[in-house]
Amino acid sequence: MTALVIAEHDNATIKGATLNAVAAAAQCGGEVHVLIAGHNAAGAAAAAAQIAGVSKVIHADAESLAHGLAENMAAQVMAIASQYTHILFPATAGGKNIAPRVAAKLDVAQISDITKVIAADIFERPIYAGNAIATVQSADAIKVITVRGTGFDAEAASGGSAAVQTVTAVADSGKSTFLGSEISKSERPELTAAKIVVSGGRALGSAQKFNEVLIPLADKLGAALGASRAAVDAGYAPNDWQVGQTGKIVAPQLYVACGISGAIQHLAGMKDSRVIVAINKDAEAPIFAVADYGLAADLFSAVPELVQSL
Repeated sequence: MTALVIAEHDNATIKGATLNAVAAAAQCGGEVHVLIAGHNAAGAAAAAAQIAGVSKVIHADAESLAHGLAENMAAQVMAIASQYTHILFPATAGGKNIAPRVAAKLDVAQISDITKVIAADIFERPIYAGNAIATVQSADAIKVITVRGTGFDAEAASGGSAAVQTVTAVADSGKSTFLGSEISKSERPELTAAKIVVSGGRALGSAQKFNEVLIPLADKLGAALGASRAAVDAGYAPNDWQVGQTGKIVAPQLYVACGISGAIQHLAGMKDSRVIVAINKDAEAPIFAVADYGLAADLFSAVPELVQSL
């Protein structure tokens, strides 16, 4: 058995979600190979070769692969898919865009969002917003899998010495074209990779109060900022801060929930956090059922007091 991990990268460095996918691949048994498909991506290939547990890096380089367009990426994976028993993608926006195309072309059932490998053909994945865990067995010869990063400890980014094999890139499909991107920049940690997350809910009342109350706490803790879906829908926070089933899945060392009631949709995105602190004036709020530490208090006074005491 040999597993192939489709790496996420910026053509120079490897993104963290790839390390979690490599860890899942290693548990499937056999060798682990990593595909670096990009443009001028020798730096990313060299970085992938250093990942612990990786025995080979496959490097496909072409301008058509520069931006990870799903049609071209899927074709590149299909060019080598027959050599593998498992093909794994990080369960990110990019991975979720490519994996179904590969599964459809292979005529196999995709196994989505796995959090545990029980055997080479048996996996666990959350269903019903994480309220139940399904055990899934696949009889497909090639298993196409997306990996929830919070379910696996990341492999070490150094210590490996894999060989890098260059392969011919597939021709541009011509089905899509990259026109441009607008990337938000922040000095704060990236939400899904942050060790500490401070999140706010609709109780904050406005975007002004959201920033006024939470930013000082996040600054003190060196934390990323998150938000509930209700807060995002109300316009208090941008979409890329949303934590939950339809947002980002996080599992930081510390998660501070301020004014968040704890709807199932939100809990699905953060309940795997190591330590959860909840501040909510409603002592019956569902968030307290999953919190390690809870404070039933008005967040507009409690959070500033917390900032002063830090």
